[in-house]
This record gives sequence, C-alpha cells and structure tokens, in this order.
Amino acid sequence: MELLVDLKKGKRGVIAKAISIVENDQKESKKLLKEIFKDSGNSTIIGITGPAGAGKSSLINKTAIALKKLGVKPAVLAIDPTSHVTGGAILGDRVRMSESTDSGTYIRSIASRGATGAVSRSLRNSIRVLEYAGFNPIIIESVGAGQTEVEISNIADITVVVFNPNTGDSIQTIKSGLTEIGDIYLVNKSDLAGTNQLFDAVRDFIGDSERNPIILKTSVKKNSGITVFAKTLKDMMVLKKKHQKDKSLERLEVELKDIVLNNIKEKIDDMLDSDKTFSKYLKKLQSKDIDPFEAGDKITKSLLK
Repeated sequence: MELLVDLKKGKRGVIAKAISIVENDQKESKKLLKEIFKDSGNSTIIGITGPAGAGKSSLINKTAIALKKLGVKPAVLAIDPTSHVTGGAILGDRVRMSESTDSGTYIRSIASRGATGAVSRSLRNSIRVLEYAGFNPIIIESVGAGQTEVEISNIADITVVVFNPNTGDSIQTIKSGLTEIGDIYLVNKSDLAGTNQLFDAVRDFIGDSERNPIILKTSVKKNSGITVFAKTLKDMMVLKKKHQKDKSLERLEVELKDIVLNNIKEKIDDMLDSDKTFSKYLKKLQSKDIDPFEAGDKITKSLLK
C-alpha cells in the first residue's frame, strides 16, 4: 500500500485520509488495520476531559507547543458531539488550536456519532493511525460531559480533568463522576476570581483519595502553569510506561469483546428483520396478548436453537 509509506513519513494529507477511512469505510478500514496493527500500541494516550467551557481547546493548544519544546511529538483528537454536518465545534476547536497546528502538531476532530461503541471503534483506530505515523503522546479531548468521559478514561493511560472557577457550582461539578478518573486535575483560567477556593475544594475533595492525583493551576491568558503541566505530563508518560503493557492487554480484551458483541448484534438485527417468529410475537405484543418480556424470551429461545 502506497498509503502506508506516506503514512509512516507522517504526511498530513495521508494521515487525514487514513483517519477518514477508519471513520467511514469499514471494509477499507479492516485492510488498513491489518497492515498497521503490529506497529501500534506504543504511544501514551492522554485523555483531557471536564465540563464544557473549562477552556480545554486553548489549553491543549498551548500544552502541545510546550510538549513539543520538551522533545515529544504530540497529536490531538477532539471528539466532537455535534454532527459532521453543522461542524460548529470542529471549526471552533481548529481556530483555537491553530497555533499548535502551525508548530507541527496534528489535530483532528472525530464525530462521536452518539453511540458509545462507535466512539471507541473510530477512536481506537484513529489512535493507531497516529501511532503508525510517529506521534506520541496522543491527546484525546472530549467536548462536554457525560458517558464519553468515563469511556475516555478507559482508553487513556493518563486522564486529565479540567475545571474552571467560572462554573459556579464547582463542588457539584467535582462530585459528578469525575472524581474517580483523573490522574491530574487542573484548575484552568486561574487568572479568574474564585480560583483559590476551587483549588482548595478540589484538593480537599479529591487530593486525599488513595490515588493521590496531582492538582495544578493553569492560565492560558497569563501563560502560567502550562510549562509545569507539560513537564508533569512528560514525567508521567515515563512513569506510566511501566504499567502500560498491562493496560494495553486489558484494552485489547475489551476491544475484542466489543467487536464480537457488535458482530453478533449486526447478525441478530439481520435475522430479526426476516424472522417469522419475531413478527408473530411482535403482533401479539402490539395487540397486548403478551407482555414484552415473555415475547422477548420466546424470540430469544427460537433464535438460539
């Protein structure tokens, strides 16, 4: 594959093409993965998450530049919950990150497509494309909050949770499921009033936990704390390298289960479309002659014969 030669050289247009294949063309994607799989799995994945409006994009822009100065070659994948049609968040992110793009960081938005499994699949394989092209670390930015956060912490070697003093309901925000996943907690926009209270709240609430995460302040506006954050990430990359093998073995197990379950689901969807038993019990259910659980059990039994 000529594509592979250019991909190995890190040519931008080819990286973009390969990620598009991974996102949109399952058949070609399988061929590509077959070729690059052995050369993947060696980069550190940094997940950066936190409530919307925490200033993640601008922070990542500056941090990528600082990491580059420390001698690493970062790439960024921003998971975009909006559709590819509107492109709102995509354009916003690109504008805020243009500075780091100019310095050689590769940045790409990928659509979350609303389904958890779909995020994982295109994300895992986009990461492999970037690893093959020589990027390390790979920074994953999740836009907004919710299910994607936890999923990112399953994919990431290092998880960074970003807060800002403007959220007002800071402690509530902190409590909402983000407390268990972070290796580093950042109070961003630390030039704003309320920074110290938020920093203390994060430290009191999260800092005492067994995991003992690192808590830092950053301000893109004042350009403060960014170098310290980048250095912390680089040190943590070295530290995590020791445990990375175990984590990647776990991830491959999760991925394999995902793929098998997905294949079975697709197969069953096809079967149900043409299954006489399904339509028979569906009619009974619709006329209230049978309850949904009984109908479900009978159909399942007939499929698993």
